[in-house]
Amino acid sequence: MASRNFYIQLILRVTLMSLTAVGMALALAKSWYLLLVMAVLLLVVQAFLLISYINSTNRKIAYFFDAIKNEDFTLRFPEKVSIESFKELNRSLNRVNGLIQEVHLQLQIREQYYQQILKQASIGIMTYNEKGHILFSNPTLEQLLNYRPLNHIKQLEQIDPKLYALFAGLQPFDRKLFQLSNEREKIQLALKATSLSLDGKSLLLVTVQDIHKELDEKETDSWVRLIRVLTHEIMNTITPITSISESILKYYRERDGASVRGDFSPTQIDNTVKGLEVIKEQGSDLMQFVQSYRSFLNLPPPDKALVPAHKLLDRFMLIMDGEHKGKNIHFEADTQPPDLELFVDEKQISQVLINLGRNAIQALEGQGSGWVKIIAEEDGQGRKRIQVRDNGPGIPPGRIEEVFVPFFTTKEGGTGIGLSLSKQIMRLHGGNLNVHSTPGVETSFTLLF
Repeated sequence: MASRNFYIQLILRVTLMSLTAVGMALALAKSWYLLLVMAVLLLVVQAFLLISYINSTNRKIAYFFDAIKNEDFTLRFPEKVSIESFKELNRSLNRVNGLIQEVHLQLQIREQYYQQILKQASIGIMTYNEKGHILFSNPTLEQLLNYRPLNHIKQLEQIDPKLYALFAGLQPFDRKLFQLSNEREKIQLALKATSLSLDGKSLLLVTVQDIHKELDEKETDSWVRLIRVLTHEIMNTITPITSISESILKYYRERDGASVRGDFSPTQIDNTVKGLEVIKEQGSDLMQFVQSYRSFLNLPPPDKALVPAHKLLDRFMLIMDGEHKGKNIHFEADTQPPDLELFVDEKQISQVLINLGRNAIQALEGQGSGWVKIIAEEDGQGRKRIQVRDNGPGIPPGRIEEVFVPFFTTKEGGTGIGLSLSKQIMRLHGGNLNVHSTPGVETSFTLLF
């Protein structure tokens, strides 16, 4: 309505100025000099009024936008004016001002709501720009670092120079662990970085969580499982040795403990030889078991280099091709993108893949038709991974948490060291090895880099 009245006023004023100009031309042609002078004065007055009218409207709109820019919603335009077009314009500006004010209040309420959520969050949250200026840090983070207020990441150097170096080098999607020591305690921090954009500026959002308690619980749980497995394996080895030793000793000792000296029957000699052979075998098994434990503990650090993913997969397929012949198992490999590269120790990662492939073949033995798929890919967030999938019987839900426990095995003759060793290799690479299984449908082991 306001714009229509404005245009009507504008058209009327321009029309009157045009008629005045025509009158000037007529007065000049007829030599009506008095009329000509009056027409010129009238045209000047009309032009002045037109400019004032437009400037008045422009000033109101300019004031309006300046007030919005400065978040000043107290500006009100008078609606009781004599000029109808101004009345409609002022009314429209006041209405728009009220709507914008209402939206602004709603945004403020929502912002305060989110701010309270972030402040009450149990994990530390920080955002900072490329220059290191901290735009936001919640109280949990300040409490974890025992430092406030946080304005720049360089302040972290006062807490721990290594912590500052870690934050300064963080890149989007990085996951880091850091042990922070102070006069009170040692805390284990888990950091996760995510990139975001605000007003066209790149920011880094970092979440910081104290996982010391969780690590303690996991460590205790791991020790319990490990001790249970070690006890089981050692007892299985020692029990036959003890039993056979007692049986043999009966041949060579009297009831009072004195040694027997004399001839022995062929049966006694034969049983003694067989018993010693069993003791030797059990001792060898125990030595092999201890050697497996030593190899698990003495794993060398990875010698990393850029390796094409398809090279790892081709090597995997070549080795598996010689191990699954005649077993009705189909192997398939895929790399996406084809030029995907991994910064890894080629020998160690190949060892992990071969172990997973052999486990899949053993799981598929006796099955009508089986398949194993190995996929190297990069997800939408730039993280690289390799998955080894099979359609074997799977892992029962109650056992899936135990498959990475050293020396735990469900296979006859298995050492239980393969998966735990593979997981340790991935940890040394700064990654992880995860498993997901739907019994009877699919089992997948994922190498996360």
